[in-house]
Amino acid sequence: MNMPIQTNDMSAIVEADRAHVWHHLIQHKPFETIDPRIMVEGRGMRVWDAAGKEHLDAVSGGVWTVNVGYGRESIADAVRDQLVKMNYFANSAGSIPGAMFAKKLIEKMPGMSRVYYSNSGSEANEKAFKMIRQISHRHYGGRKYKILYRDRDYHGTTIAALSAGGQPQRADQYGPMVPGFVMVPHCLEYRNQYPDAESYGLAAANAIEDVILREGPDTVGGLCLEPITAGGGVITPPPGYWERVQEICSKYDILLHIDEVVCGVGRTGAWFGYQHYGIKPDFVTMAKGVASGYAAISCTVTTEAVFEQFKDDPSDPMSYFRDISTFGGCAAGPAAALENMRIVEDENLIENTQAMGERMVNNLRVLQDKHGVIGDVRGKGLFIGAELVSDRKTRDPMEEKRVQAVVADCMAQGVIIGATNRSLPGFNNTLCFSPALIATADDIDRITDSVDQALTRVFG
Repeated sequence: MNMPIQTNDMSAIVEADRAHVWHHLIQHKPFETIDPRIMVEGRGMRVWDAAGKEHLDAVSGGVWTVNVGYGRESIADAVRDQLVKMNYFANSAGSIPGAMFAKKLIEKMPGMSRVYYSNSGSEANEKAFKMIRQISHRHYGGRKYKILYRDRDYHGTTIAALSAGGQPQRADQYGPMVPGFVMVPHCLEYRNQYPDAESYGLAAANAIEDVILREGPDTVGGLCLEPITAGGGVITPPPGYWERVQEICSKYDILLHIDEVVCGVGRTGAWFGYQHYGIKPDFVTMAKGVASGYAAISCTVTTEAVFEQFKDDPSDPMSYFRDISTFGGCAAGPAAALENMRIVEDENLIENTQAMGERMVNNLRVLQDKHGVIGDVRGKGLFIGAELVSDRKTRDPMEEKRVQAVVADCMAQGVIIGATNRSLPGFNNTLCFSPALIATADDIDRITDSVDQALTRVFG
């Protein structure tokens, strides 16, 4: 049945949503008495809801995605033109935008050479896990099958990705988990596990080696890490950490998988987060900012050395990567990604991200001097966290309900910020900020002003 949408009366839309839509990450019981929020339009850094209220979006679509902002007609045009010409063919064959974007992407990633397309970050990570497992079977007799992951990191919502995730509340009630995934300690210096160490970064990295030795180096095939931990508290790695991690992977012949689903395509003030640290990964996965949410696309990028291990014996019908992603064949994704990357380049958004990220960190540190509940400010580029505590000396985490009250107060002011959510029992206490890479100084100041007002009202 066709139903015309009356933009001046959204009641039918609200009721259809209430009756039929199952939203993500939210308890629906309250919608029996209050309306679900429906976003109807976006321009630049701002979105409008069904009630007509304007919001400044400081989390790029709620989950760190809309890197180049809303309302980009050139991306919409690129997608429309591609869909009319050739919308889809399974990625067992190529496409023009797929080939063009792969070339463009690899130019930004020295040392990498191959792009495997799929349609979500979870799926991109699954592909890397499967590649590591198949390499284990093909070349190590199945022994190097274990994949290490880090406490507080997150790699997706599928069962295998949850098995590789260091956020227990994400995985709770979805077990049993997939065997062969082993956790290593986090590297958050503010929550220092090694107070006697001369270098926290080296101590945190050496803890990974301890796990490898405990498990047996001949059983460990991969190490999967975010370059900067996202939903686990926006954790920037301490000095010396990544250099030592690279040494450990080389020493024990362990494939290094960098999850750039959040950090990729400019978010941290570099094309990719790992590029701040001189890392040479074997796998890099990405999704959110690749096309800024204008089309679904994710990429699993590998070195040529990894790729070659899947073509060593063409006479064996089981020797290649026997995987497919249905929507990895959608041509709209790479078409959108090409235009998205052009915008980042032509508008100098990497440089803007560096400048506006520095401004936001400085603003938040001024608020830290004013508000005793801000225990730590950390981040890189426009990817920033402010950890709230009930006592600065003991660093006791702030009660989650009060952290969420700050988020709600900002929302009431018309500014959307985030917070760690259903991740770490007792430690869902970090405010999260990831405004679009187009943010201006006025945008940054308004975001931090709203946080100032919210902290004053919530904590006095």
